[in-house]
Amino acid sequence: MKKIGIIGCGWLGSRIAASLSDRYEIYTTATTKEKAEELTSKGFNAYVASFPDYQLEEKIQQWKEIPELDAVIITIPLSGKSCCASSLYNRIQHLLAFVGDFKGQMFVMSSTGVYPDSPGEYNEESLSVESVQGERLISNTYPQVNVLRLAGLMGDNRLLKNYNVSNLQAPVNHIHYADICHVIEKMIEKRSEGKLYNVSAPLHPSKAQVINAQNNLAAPEDMIGEGKIILSSKLISELDFVFEYPDPRAFH
Repeated sequence: MKKIGIIGCGWLGSRIAASLSDRYEIYTTATTKEKAEELTSKGFNAYVASFPDYQLEEKIQQWKEIPELDAVIITIPLSGKSCCASSLYNRIQHLLAFVGDFKGQMFVMSSTGVYPDSPGEYNEESLSVESVQGERLISNTYPQVNVLRLAGLMGDNRLLKNYNVSNLQAPVNHIHYADICHVIEKMIEKRSEGKLYNVSAPLHPSKAQVINAQNNLAAPEDMIGEGKIILSSKLISELDFVFEYPDPRAFH
């Protein structure tokens, strides 16, 4: 059985682990001993590790499981919008030390938040990996890395109606976690390397339409306003990918 390492087993990472666990042996990281014990109880091989955004006196040691892994999936935040450049640099340097000289298949979960907050349609050619600090630092060390720019993570307990939302006429860019898992599964099977994909549901209803659907209310008649639209056409074309959840109004 092939072995998959998942660095960062939070909300998304734990769902990816569960999705892959029937076909792969799963190794994960957690930031606390308690979380690692919880993951171990679910049948995963858990290791305590963290990647602070400040310099450490001692270098982080390479993950001892790395030589045994066929693929590594990184879900810790690396897009760079939530922290300053130096903090992100420190975090990634710790991560690089932990992963070491890994030659296998690799995935990094980035974010569609790297695109400008301006109305318009955005595909992968709108912004290169070299233009995004976190993506660039990882790909410079691991040219085989697949960068997945994820839209707003939704599904299960994550529903738009549970959040304070403004600009209700704006279109949404959402992705159901199940489709992220399906993308990774398909790319593992195809042995994809060095790919950059937007991972966003292909339909973009307004926030109001999504919230009404989740509250079992009739769809508002308002037209969808201007906003950012993330295109997943490259993913659909190159992987022949069919979304299980193409419409954010049906995520619940």
